[in-house]
Amino acid sequence: MRVAVFSAKPFERERLERANAGAGHELVFLDASLDSETARAAEGARGACIFANDDASAPALERLHEAGVRVLALRSAGFNHVDLHAAERLGVAVLRVPAYSPHAVAEHTVALMLALNRKIHRAYQRVREQNFALHGLMGFDMRAKTVGVVGTGRIGAVVCRILQGFECEVLAHDPQPDPDLRAAGVSYTDLGNLLERSHIVTLHCPLTPTTRHLIDAAALDRMRDGAMLINTSRGAVVDTGALIGALKRRRLGALGLDVYEEEADLFFRDLSDQILDDDVFARLLTFPNVLITAHQAFFTSEALDAIAQTTIENLSDFERGCSREANRVTTDLVVGEDPRTGTAGGVPFTQEQ
Repeated sequence: MRVAVFSAKPFERERLERANAGAGHELVFLDASLDSETARAAEGARGACIFANDDASAPALERLHEAGVRVLALRSAGFNHVDLHAAERLGVAVLRVPAYSPHAVAEHTVALMLALNRKIHRAYQRVREQNFALHGLMGFDMRAKTVGVVGTGRIGAVVCRILQGFECEVLAHDPQPDPDLRAAGVSYTDLGNLLERSHIVTLHCPLTPTTRHLIDAAALDRMRDGAMLINTSRGAVVDTGALIGALKRRRLGALGLDVYEEEADLFFRDLSDQILDDDVFARLLTFPNVLITAHQAFFTSEALDAIAQTTIENLSDFERGCSREANRVTTDLVVGEDPRTGTAGGVPFTQEQ
């Protein structure tokens, strides 16, 4: 099968080619990200392969369909960037990588917590300038602190277990509680109680209409004074404007982000010689208690190998007419429980990013 691979980075090409060695697909690597204009580059391809920040909206999918594409292979678990209703209408199958390495994202999440708590990023810069003063670098013991984990799918579950190794009290919120985590001592509770009690809150839920701006001004006001917030899920799960307000009021003690609402225009490229047009992102960078990484939580050798392998297997399965149900993305997935109200209309948090 001829496959147009959009947003193809050098570190992905090698792995995809290696995974494809026995499959025999014709992979056409494109530097451009997918949108309604670049979709034309898929002309003559039966498959298109996209990454997390590609635009698979209805106009882009319609262009892909016109070009001959009948399967969309996601190199991610998340699917918020795909118009599933349009894909269903056009008869374009959408396949994803539901599990590659939950440990990669979970470990990066805890790394952000530790770096912010012990001010590692600030200490690193000080020592480089031969400033060995300790003022402003005090942290706290993780032991006995309460950490709230929002979403306990594959990634959130690993985060819970790591935190228990630090002897933290772990609270969790998820419409579908994990019985194994409960048995291990994780306490499930409603979102409001979790926000009010946690010294650290970490987000591991998908981006859907009901989780968009799940952490807004009202949610931030419910958090305890000086709490830390970590987001390694999807940028728009958090209202960035509200974050800036909470930081300015000294309400939020620390913020760690690996994702950002408008990251599609920033992340995965070198902009070091350009002027940053995003004033909101630029404002975030001015706070000393904010640590941002550029959507790299997934970025381990093991995770990339797994993503490449599953992506090629998905394409081969489609070609044989036997796609695995667990890897198919349909509109049925956007059903579940609203995390704010507990009512139907959301999405199970187990459908992770």
